[in-house]
Amino acid sequence: MIETSAALGPTPGGPLLVLAILAPVAGILLSFALGGRFAERVALALTPIGLALALAIAFLVWRSGAPVVYDVAGLAPPLGIALRADGISCVMLITAALIIAAAGFYARANFATPQGVKEARAPLAFWIMLQAIWAALTILFVGGDLFNLYVALELLTFAAVPLVCLSGRPETLVAALRYLLFALFGSVFYLLGAALLYGAYGTLDIVLLAERVRPLPAVWLAAGLMTAGLLAKTALFPLHLWLPPAHANAPAAASAVLSGLVVKGSFFLAVRLWFYVLPALPGGAAEAMLGTLGAAAILFGSVLALRQPRLKLLIAYSTLAQIGYLFLIFPLASGLHVWTADGWSGGLMQTLSHAFAKAAMFLSAGLIAESLGHDRIAEFTGAGRAMPTTFLALGLGGLSLMGLPPSGGFAAKWLLLRASVASGQWFFASVMLAGGLLAAGYVFRILAPALAENPVVLKAPPKRSREGVALALALVAVALGFAPQEFFDFLRIGRQAATALP
Repeated sequence: MIETSAALGPTPGGPLLVLAILAPVAGILLSFALGGRFAERVALALTPIGLALALAIAFLVWRSGAPVVYDVAGLAPPLGIALRADGISCVMLITAALIIAAAGFYARANFATPQGVKEARAPLAFWIMLQAIWAALTILFVGGDLFNLYVALELLTFAAVPLVCLSGRPETLVAALRYLLFALFGSVFYLLGAALLYGAYGTLDIVLLAERVRPLPAVWLAAGLMTAGLLAKTALFPLHLWLPPAHANAPAAASAVLSGLVVKGSFFLAVRLWFYVLPALPGGAAEAMLGTLGAAAILFGSVLALRQPRLKLLIAYSTLAQIGYLFLIFPLASGLHVWTADGWSGGLMQTLSHAFAKAAMFLSAGLIAESLGHDRIAEFTGAGRAMPTTFLALGLGGLSLMGLPPSGGFAAKWLLLRASVASGQWFFASVMLAGGLLAAGYVFRILAPALAENPVVLKAPPKRSREGVALALALVAVALGFAPQEFFDFLRIGRQAATALP
């Protein structure tokens, strides 16, 4: 039986969940009120506070071995709203805090308010939207009500879309409008599904729904609508058309956040939906379909990445491929089997390693484009010798995407491979192996010319501090490969009870 927040009651540390949400919200209000260059100072000052709150919540969950629960205003569901942080919530909160901080410090060079100007449009918009994305992600990771998660999803969309078109160029406006169109269709589908569930059971609380949901036609329709909406927001093949132009045309710091975090928000909600709200559904066919779409995304995205002439487009199509690995969690981590623990751990490790690796690669791509004046891969000859730290960060991120040891990407793909072999789902195993070879091909396309002995004149050498930010993210992606078993046990806190359902 799934534990209910009513049965658990408020737990120690619950107010920290509220503070984690209020910190970026307060930052947004202060940035609006103070304006100008104060927006940057507020956003950067809040990053250590947000990280400290995320670490404190994770410590409480680890120490108690159970989720931290907080009933807003003291009212338990269904009358009130519960916030809930379990193992996967905590690791995503920490990941978001680290990547937001990295993107913020990296972006100071591009989005500082110019001297002699009281306030500039692009810098003010960037810092406010960055904090809005952080607030939305925090609500998504700790929210316990499907309607409030919808509100967070909308806030995430309307904060992310402006980051795509900050430059105001025509192609960025087209990319942003396409992103918005897909996101709005996804929102409509999700909201229709949530309305059906509310009509059937009178609540949208995740824990209460999990106790009441039965395989009825209305529930299946709701599950289909909500899943389709979330797939559109996550850009899973074939609903991916908005992602490559949006991620490739956004500023480098924005691309790192969009690829590393924003697409993870809707994927995280899909995991919540199927593993926490709908575990009572016999979802074999639905899980196989999601896995098959993920496998198609791996192959399709990798092949297209191989064909791209520009670095940022290549990395964007690589995101499409790596998203495919995430959705293998559905056929490989469902039910009560020996191999589902590997599928669960592998899918979540892929989520984390991809977030850090892809953020590092987009930041590195931004430095390359600024230093060379372009990001055309064919003209990278010798650039690696002129910018060794930048290309080291890019290469380490690529190492994780390929799944080579000792990276987090290797740990993720190894666990997913073990689960697919143990479950007899050899198709997914073969696709993962093919995807790794294709990833090696497009990473080689970048690094091979860059390491050639050819003198390159840089327009401006990259700042060491910005290179250090990209390298630090890449090293985290590699370090995840050394995660101990206790880390994977932590990821299952709050999940064990759910897996006990028939």
